[in-house]
Amino acid sequence: MHKYVINGNRPLYGEVDISGAKNAAVAIIPAALLVDGVCRIENIPEISDVTLFFSILEDLGARVKVLNRHAIELDCHTIRSTRPSYNMARRIRASYYLVGALLGRFGEATVALPGGCNFGGVRPIDQHVKGFTAMGAEVTVESGAIHAVAREGKLRGANVYLDVVSVGATMNIMMAAVLAEGNTVIENAAKEPHIVDLANFLNSMGADIKGAGTDTIKIRGVAALSGGSYAIIPDQIEAGTYMAAVAATGGQLLIRNIIPKHMDCISAKLREMGVTIEEQDDALLVRRDGPLQRTNIKTMPYPGFPTDMQPQIATVLALAQGTSLVTESVWSSRFKYVDELKRMGAQIQVDGKVAVVEGVDHLEGAPIQACDLRAGAAMVIAALAAHGTTEITQVQYIERGYEDIIGKLRAVGADIRLVDEPDPAGTVQQAG
Repeated sequence: MHKYVINGNRPLYGEVDISGAKNAAVAIIPAALLVDGVCRIENIPEISDVTLFFSILEDLGARVKVLNRHAIELDCHTIRSTRPSYNMARRIRASYYLVGALLGRFGEATVALPGGCNFGGVRPIDQHVKGFTAMGAEVTVESGAIHAVAREGKLRGANVYLDVVSVGATMNIMMAAVLAEGNTVIENAAKEPHIVDLANFLNSMGADIKGAGTDTIKIRGVAALSGGSYAIIPDQIEAGTYMAAVAATGGQLLIRNIIPKHMDCISAKLREMGVTIEEQDDALLVRRDGPLQRTNIKTMPYPGFPTDMQPQIATVLALAQGTSLVTESVWSSRFKYVDELKRMGAQIQVDGKVAVVEGVDHLEGAPIQACDLRAGAAMVIAALAAHGTTEITQVQYIERGYEDIIGKLRAVGADIRLVDEPDPAGTVQQAG
């Protein structure tokens, strides 16, 4: 185990290259199970969730050939099992995508219930089950695993109306449907950029999906997916995190390798707070040289403000002038990190789904911990802006979704290092 040690109160200056989208990669990689051939995937983020998925696929019998840090070839025609390792699958939130992919291709799947970040309570899979059942599967949950089997050996197309807008269910049903007999229509579908990316990946392999990015997605089942090449989109949330970091610390960052349109929902709120943002072809120049202003945030499905940016933006608002309201409308509990910010001097009160944020002049360094992926990113932002030294533990959460965060931050002026946790003898070894 290790921790981050950050000496804060330093503005950030320079350039940051954004990696491939984590939320797209953890769906596209299991979707390769649907492909009866070799697929080359590029712009893959080098993060622990992705590495774990490669191990899961290899354990199932797939051939995984690493071409370089960000490109890989997957050959899944040699799959010999529809039961991914329980111990590996339970460690990752996106494990449920294995159900849709395996069920869609082989007519059955048994997968451990999702792990990863815990926002308070088990992540619901009822909408996933609703879609699989409509397509002719029997789904049971027992002994910590989801077991699904197509009653007729193969799924059949169906109309599925999602009771709530669910990114995971939309993507999972889409995967299950591409090889099903007949047509499937998903209504009240989620519209996030990574849903469009998954549809584009599947279409590039031979699927027939229309309407991704709208609330109605239509899938015509095909006989097989044959392989090809695809590059994953840039990571909207990683880019937003670095935008929030420069907003909190001051300075100027050129954030490169992005799709500016995907950033509009984040850019709009930062501009309200007094941050200057200039749009370029595939980059944003983000600058903050004056005081931060209060604003109100409410998380919403895309194109609204993303829930995955809520902890980071709340941290910036903790340093803004005045009182801000942050309303979380996607997850029932995503304010665990507030207690950590309070250790640093933040003035935040949580009432149900609303956090009331009273801006303070500055934060003070303190020992804190990451309680989930995006909360961990928020802790890094707080530490970068704080006076003094901050130690962040439980950083394995952060490394689930941010490629080389220490290297990228060091390159723009941050004083951050990786340190091993003390051993029983009480010594500390510097790890990076």
